[in-house]
Amino acid sequence: MKAWLLQDFGLDNLVLGDTATPEPKAGELLVKVGAVSLNYRDKAIVDGIYEPHLVPKPLIPVSDAAGTVVAVGEGVSRFAVGDRVNSHLYSHWLDGEPGPNEPAYCVGSPLPGGLAEYMIIHEDSAVRAPDNMTDEQASTLPIAALTAWYSLVDYGQVQPGQTVLVQGTGGVSVFAVQLATALGAKVIVTSSRDDNIEAVKALGAVAGINYRTFPNWEEEVLKLTDGKGVDLLLDVAGGEGINQSVAATKAAGRIAQIGFLTGQTTTLSLMPLIFRQTTIRGIAVAPRSSFDRMNAFLNEHAIEPLIDHVYSFDEAHQAYEHLARGAFGKVVIKVS
Repeated sequence: MKAWLLQDFGLDNLVLGDTATPEPKAGELLVKVGAVSLNYRDKAIVDGIYEPHLVPKPLIPVSDAAGTVVAVGEGVSRFAVGDRVNSHLYSHWLDGEPGPNEPAYCVGSPLPGGLAEYMIIHEDSAVRAPDNMTDEQASTLPIAALTAWYSLVDYGQVQPGQTVLVQGTGGVSVFAVQLATALGAKVIVTSSRDDNIEAVKALGAVAGINYRTFPNWEEEVLKLTDGKGVDLLLDVAGGEGINQSVAATKAAGRIAQIGFLTGQTTTLSLMPLIFRQTTIRGIAVAPRSSFDRMNAFLNEHAIEPLIDHVYSFDEAHQAYEHLARGAFGKVVIKVS
């Protein structure tokens, strides 16, 4: 089969080549990949800044895929040939709280990913793709949508009428706007671009703050919330901005720490955290059970993923470059 192989760190070392088509073992599905979508994690793996000691070489990268089951291993009962499925990043995390070694079983590193004509998914970790979505649309769900869902529902326990702040307008953030709005929350978005702010307002956000125009954006958040702050804040930036996130969140509010776009380390001011009694939780996607619940919600509310651009299979480098520049919504690669 054709597959993109990461021979060493750096995009120039991601090359299209031939490799053996895998055969499904007991409990496994052989999936003909229809499409994959890119996340910042995928870029960070190629760049060598995401757990580089865990990355095998060569590696078939990209965790998020949708496709059709074309063969099954012995004993498979959850799916059959012809079913459309999604991959699930944490292939061993099926329900409840995560175990201590979940990163050792992640699709797209260290396990082979979906940037190939075929991939193996264990039946226990596979998720039935929404019937009303194309493979391109469904491929956007495993990290971006599910991270937003878990932050809002499983962790944030968002209720109608509450206020949620979402940083940025990338894949996770756009899904968070759509999901939080469908849950009845009021959504505020921060972005460096006024056109993106207007676009997320069209998706349901009630307000937007340009953090370049207002570097002290947390003060604008307090103005919008009568001085209280938001109930839940989805932080995708990381870095030193976590202190502004604490200031923008209400007393006893919650922060979902999702990303590290501006840095993997920070100097956290403890006194505001203590006095505001803020809860900060690191979010690393979700268990498969949450994925199943989310897909049912997406179907019920007819939520469609927002795709910035779809690239062909041989345009993988251009897709990664697009992600590096920034995207409004998701960057997708059509495989077959």
